[in-house]
Amino acid sequence: MSSWEIFFTTLGMAAITLLCRSFFLLPRNDLPMPRWLREGLAYAPTAALAAVVMPELVMTQGHLIDTWRDARVFGALAGLAYYAWQRSLFGTIACGTGVMLALRFGLGW
Repeated sequence: MSSWEIFFTTLGMAAITLLCRSFFLLPRNDLPMPRWLREGLAYAPTAALAAVVMPELVMTQGHLIDTWRDARVFGALAGLAYYAWQRSLFGTIACGTGVMLALRFGLGW
């Protein structure tokens, strides 16, 4: 593949990506969609975040963790408890990370 082919392929891929991602942002009016779809799309960011985070919490090297002595699980639970108590994003991250690091470096988990 020549340099020009690579250049135009990259340019075309960028244009298609920009078009696809701006599909919901370009119209001035809201897109007509059923109420059930609009309500369902409200949960999409949370579902996507959970799909990214959960495997990192419960899996190691492609297998489910088989011990309760895993600092990640306790860090996630501490972060969840802090969020339920204070509703602070920064506090949740700091609490979860603090517990995970304390268990990892303090107890060697």
